[in-house]
Amino acid sequence: MRHCDLCVIGSGPGGQKAAIQAAKLGKDVVIVERMEAVGGVAINTGTIPSKAMREAVMAVTGAARIVPMTENNLVTSRESRISTLTDACRRVIRAENELVRKQLQGNDIEIMYGHGSFVDDRTVLVDGPRGTEQVFAENILIAVGTTPAKPDNIQFDKKTIITSDEVLQLRDLPRSMTIVGGGVIGTEYASMMAALGVRVTIIEGRNRLLDFIDQEIGEALQYHLRQANCTLRMGEKVVSIRPVPPTPGSRATDLMAEATLESGKTVISECLLYAIGRQGATGGLNLKAAGLEADNRGRIKVNKSYQTAKPNIYAVGDVIGFPALASTSMDQGRQAACHMFGEQHEQPENLIPYGIYSIPEISMVGWTEEALTKDGVPYECGIAQYKEIARGQLLADEVGMLKLLIHQESHALLGVHIIGTGATELVHIGQAVMAFKGTAEYFVNAVLNYPTLAECYKVAAFNGLNKLKHL
Repeated sequence: MRHCDLCVIGSGPGGQKAAIQAAKLGKDVVIVERMEAVGGVAINTGTIPSKAMREAVMAVTGAARIVPMTENNLVTSRESRISTLTDACRRVIRAENELVRKQLQGNDIEIMYGHGSFVDDRTVLVDGPRGTEQVFAENILIAVGTTPAKPDNIQFDKKTIITSDEVLQLRDLPRSMTIVGGGVIGTEYASMMAALGVRVTIIEGRNRLLDFIDQEIGEALQYHLRQANCTLRMGEKVVSIRPVPPTPGSRATDLMAEATLESGKTVISECLLYAIGRQGATGGLNLKAAGLEADNRGRIKVNKSYQTAKPNIYAVGDVIGFPALASTSMDQGRQAACHMFGEQHEQPENLIPYGIYSIPEISMVGWTEEALTKDGVPYECGIAQYKEIARGQLLADEVGMLKLLIHQESHALLGVHIIGTGATELVHIGQAVMAFKGTAEYFVNAVLNYPTLAECYKVAAFNGLNKLKHL
């Protein structure tokens, strides 16, 4: 039996950072990973693959914004383009796998490949290629992530009816695709496919996409998706999904996917991507043996220090639920390791940036207009359009916009909302100013490089403050 100070189940972002932090504190650490390569869902099927595909789409199509390919280009490039995209993604995934493996080994962290499950609250059984082995650990951290939800009444076949895990396994670029779910995953893949000229239909039960983001930004995204020939069926619920024979006159040779809506409509396409919800990957952990249980979505409840009902067992990342971001998972892992070994650490400011890697990309941090209005906080908007910024013109980005939410009395920066090139990078400037309790005047007085997109902050600050002065 292997003995150690910490056994981490899962080598995704949360597990990696917990393991490395514990190793830096001089602890003996073992990571148990069920996949053939380290990195978890984030590197192998989720975050990195989807972002790698987006960059490949941008490169292949030359799309600085949503510009669908012409039908002539599609006819000659359908097969070559999907292989070009997937090859580019796999190169990135292999490089990230190797980087993580080297980081773990460089910190003397042992990686045990195999399926991990609990024997009791201090023992993990690893069933892998070398047989079974038990690991006894003073502390255990669960970082197994999530898997796409797959309702039993849907016939997933990895070709016609798929989840986000199978997008990179597509052999041919479909001419049409139905995406069920207008959340982050569905929206990102919809914009990518639209940029490649695929006829995309998004079916979303709510009245707008991404209803947690700023409404104006969300409406802008919906406009650009429609401009890219996406059909948005909002406020519609899917009651059944099934494979059907090709429709008469279509060029399809294989089965097609039919989605029947509650309203009675049917939507038929060559491929259907089901992107509603994810499930905690806790089903095979034998949590009961450790005295733990998961909720009906496979998630584990933790306290503010990421301890479960068993104080020596921690859980971090998507498996504990909101906000389920790779960025937050990393910090949760670091904090959990510090707490379990008595290392002093600061609780970070609750200013979590969100990045949506659609085309165009979106990012936000802080309050939304809707939340401020609901809570009765007086604010003013300052807006800068990329097209009025020199760098925006250089990038030929005419759709970009940055919005600042400014407190009417104190001029404190309350929120930053961006759509356009570099949004997920640009947002961190506002995040830092908010963390240090800065005001809009900071941007007015700061000297910023020219030409840069960062100038949007200065223009938006002037815009908002001038409104407050009734200029």
